[in-house]
Amino acid sequence: MEQLLHHLRNLGFTEIESKIMVDLAEHGPAGGYEVAKRLGASRSNVYAAMQRLERQGALQRESGEPVRYKALKPEDLTRMISGRVEASLAYVEKSLPRQEKDGEPFLNVEGDKAVLELAAKKLAQAEREIVVDVWREEATLLREELEAAEKRGVRVLWACDGPDNGLARTLAWPGWKGISERKRGGRKFSFVIDREWCMLGMRGGEMDTQALVTSHPVMAELLLHHFSQEMVLFELEQDMGRQLEERYGSHYGAIQGKYVACGPDNQEEETVGGKEES
Repeated sequence: MEQLLHHLRNLGFTEIESKIMVDLAEHGPAGGYEVAKRLGASRSNVYAAMQRLERQGALQRESGEPVRYKALKPEDLTRMISGRVEASLAYVEKSLPRQEKDGEPFLNVEGDKAVLELAAKKLAQAEREIVVDVWREEATLLREELEAAEKRGVRVLWACDGPDNGLARTLAWPGWKGISERKRGGRKFSFVIDREWCMLGMRGGEMDTQALVTSHPVMAELLLHHFSQEMVLFELEQDMGRQLEERYGSHYGAIQGKYVACGPDNQEEETVGGKEES
């Protein structure tokens, strides 16, 4: 008996409620006076507890006078409790504030192993969409995770860079003075998962692998805009490459000059913004 009362209390019932439920299950339907007498408890406390149990669906009230209550069948009681607990657990999981929301909005991850493991973990958790902008080396390392995502129905959009890729960038970053300096700096990569989680970093070359990780909506917007801009330009270059070069110069030089200060140190044989000519 004590063990049964213990488990009922663990399920959220009070001491008096647990005793009433066991008493009615053992003796059958009864009124508050009878139950209070058997339990040696205050009638007012028993009446109040029976009313609570009825509101919760743990007791049934019989028709007629005087008021009498009966216990549920054990399987009906456990089904009712299970449904209530599951609903509460689902609500708590959904509504309870998550600690990471209160943490740093931008996280710096260092080290090749740490960056690749985190990227692989998040790719495996993707539910709807993955947008990838990487060089061939990084694409090869994460190919299994990306293929697995596609197989489970995740939309995967690729932009894969490399020396044999003729896609030009729309904006030049004058920080690199040439191919050799860029090689020392490494290869940039980015991931946007479910239009929320973002990773932007650089790997290879003489610099240690590092990545910026965030769920900030501004970063997601910037990376997605950059990706879509690249894809639009790629298709334009495939269809109208010669016409574009005739009108705007090599790599849109006539447009680039308006917005990017390109000094003589940047006039090397490379595509504007970061790809080597094949």
